[in-house]
Amino acid sequence: MTDQPLRAAILPVTPLQQNCSLVWCTKTMRGAFVDPGGDLPKLRDAVERAGVTIEKILITHGHIDHCGSAGIFARELGVPIEGPHEDDRFWIARLADDGRNYGVTGEPFEPDRWLVDGDTVTLGDLTLDVRHCPGHTPGHIVFHHPESRLAIVGDVLFAGSIGRTDFPRGNHQDLLDAITQRLWPMGDDTSFIPGHGPMSTFGQERKSNPFVADAVLAG
Repeated sequence: MTDQPLRAAILPVTPLQQNCSLVWCTKTMRGAFVDPGGDLPKLRDAVERAGVTIEKILITHGHIDHCGSAGIFARELGVPIEGPHEDDRFWIARLADDGRNYGVTGEPFEPDRWLVDGDTVTLGDLTLDVRHCPGHTPGHIVFHHPESRLAIVGDVLFAGSIGRTDFPRGNHQDLLDAITQRLWPMGDDTSFIPGHGPMSTFGQERKSNPFVADAVLAG
């Protein structure tokens, strides 16, 4: 499928099996890692095999399994970090402590660019839309490439589940609102890469997700 403008490879990392994504522009072979939480040798090997030039690191939110190694990797690659929303600054500040608690490498960092709803980020010749989707964390963001019908949603939504909201500054209603008001309008035929587990489509989750299916929310 080389005619696709965007390609993505899912690389589970850390003991928490978080879905790091290697995404790239097929025309320029330039791309980014989304949520490189750890296992950097595995990520280095993947980018070498794909033949992609990494030009930035993108972060959906500040949890250790998603960004514990982001600062280390950015320094090594000489690339900027974009995201998440600044409301997750407090999570990033505690990465070293959380790393010790979870047995994962964690180093605080300062993104080169905090992102807000309506921003865009570029990968080679491609442009991804940024949506602020709080609830799991207050500064959680989602990346969307409309032309490819693909979204990278971190821990907002999963196949058959939704993100936890029992962490500091989590909010269940905010999460439901983000899913229904920010994700569903992207279209039922949009596939999404979640932060953990298999891919799905928004249409499938609207039919069968026990937390946010249309019939569940209507009830």
